[in-house]
Amino acid sequence: MASDKVVETVIAGNYVEMETEGKPKDVKSQLSSFLWHGGSVYDAWFSCASNQVAQVLLTLPYSFSQLGMLSGILFQLLYGLLGSWTAYLISILYVEYRTRKEREKVNFRNHVIQWFEVLDGLLGKHWRNVGLAFNCTFLLFGSVIQLIACASNIYYINDNLDKRTWTYIFGACCATTVFIPSFHNYRIWSFLGLLMTTYTAWYLTVASLLHGQTEGVKHSGPTKLVLYFTGATNILYTFGGHAVTVEIMHAMWKPQKFKAIYLLATLYVLTLTLPSAAAVYWAFGDMLLNHSNAFALLPKSPFRDMAVILMLIHQFITFGFACTPLYFVWEKATGMHECKSLCKRALVRLPVVIPIWFLAIIFPFFGPINSTVGSLLVSFTVYIIPALAHIFTFKSSSARQNAVEQPPKFVGRWVGTFIINSFVVVWVLVVGFGFGGWASMVNFVHQIDTFGLFTKCYQCPPPLLPPMPPQQLNATAPSPLHHPHHGH
Repeated sequence: MASDKVVETVIAGNYVEMETEGKPKDVKSQLSSFLWHGGSVYDAWFSCASNQVAQVLLTLPYSFSQLGMLSGILFQLLYGLLGSWTAYLISILYVEYRTRKEREKVNFRNHVIQWFEVLDGLLGKHWRNVGLAFNCTFLLFGSVIQLIACASNIYYINDNLDKRTWTYIFGACCATTVFIPSFHNYRIWSFLGLLMTTYTAWYLTVASLLHGQTEGVKHSGPTKLVLYFTGATNILYTFGGHAVTVEIMHAMWKPQKFKAIYLLATLYVLTLTLPSAAAVYWAFGDMLLNHSNAFALLPKSPFRDMAVILMLIHQFITFGFACTPLYFVWEKATGMHECKSLCKRALVRLPVVIPIWFLAIIFPFFGPINSTVGSLLVSFTVYIIPALAHIFTFKSSSARQNAVEQPPKFVGRWVGTFIINSFVVVWVLVVGFGFGGWASMVNFVHQIDTFGLFTKCYQCPPPLLPPMPPQQLNATAPSPLHHPHHGH
């Protein structure tokens, strides 16, 4: 007990000191603090909630059409719970790592702790390498998905340019996130981001209910195993937004308070995702199988345009959320992480954006790419690796006895925690990675076969030809034969 008290004092002392440092001194710094410097529990909640849902909100009705209504709802509840549990595990491991390091008098004043460093400190370099590989690849494709989503959404307001051209434009816009130093500085953005997704979710719900069911609507899902597990892994991806949990925790003045934040964020997110996905699927049914973006089926209106614009801004924010940990990794690799100059750091970060831009142009498959990333990357990054890391970190009785945080009584202490962790590993490995990986890859290859790589306009409606007057039909009949001569 005495050692626990000492540990608590070490942690609390360090963070109280940091909290005092963060206090504003004049009106200008007060305003800056209000908009820019976030380290409270509320900031962490807004960051988790706004980062979790993002553009997936628009693909969940598509998942419901693959899964059917009942499975869609059950999978959201299940993965919401599993996601909250593994976020809790990550927070426990972070506090354990940080406390051990601070006992050794390590100073993290100008250093952002990341997940791979937690794994390195607790379990060694092999765990670090695996964690780093999965985390970086997931965040890379998470950023790619945001770019694809930007192009897919803006097209429903302005279709004068094809989706690929919009991807070029938004790639340049999103590159400006190199100037946002860390998750401390997302205070106003994460707050606005959550307002935007809340508006969009309720717009989808209300617009679908007012539209009513389309004539002859069918709800035949689930029909094929491939579609069923593709839809399930998209939902796995939805609640796997905590690849940035460690960075969000590190931005808090008191990270020990993080434990329940992710669960509370998930409960709020479910109030957005369940009604919107269910309402859109109820209204449009099987039509969603060929329209992975829910905006595609709703009639054009000022409310829809508003939702599209808000989602675009939010995708820019989420791009920053996914990319910032990659920027940190790259800074550490180039030795620039503790550099005080923001401009120098921004310049060093720029090369990270280029492969993201390129991949978004190669694979513009909005919807199917979410499921593929969910099954192959999210399954390990945010479900399997944290659960296994927790098991191995506390496998010895001395580690359990000296743990900074003991598991709560209501989960059954260490035995209950081990059982839950084992269930998470087996379930996600078999259902998420196994069946989900097979299904999403089959679906992804099908998209490549159907649309091709570098496709200009994924799932765009064919251009409408104006109706011809009957008397001109004969006159225009030979035009294909004459067309080559006009070319010369």
